[in-house]
Amino acid sequence: MRKFFKNESGATAIEYGLIAALIAVAVIGAVTTLGNNTSSTFNTVSEQMV
Repeated sequence: MRKFFKNESGATAIEYGLIAALIAVAVIGAVTTLGNNTSSTFNTVSEQMV
């Protein structure tokens, strides 16, 4: 019974999963923002060329 309660491998796996999820959310947010900024820049350049 003591061995069961001292086993923390499941908690560690959950922690790594949460960290990976937070990193994924940050990357998605950064890519979305970068994509919007890039699109805006290309639109501005395109309008200036016409």
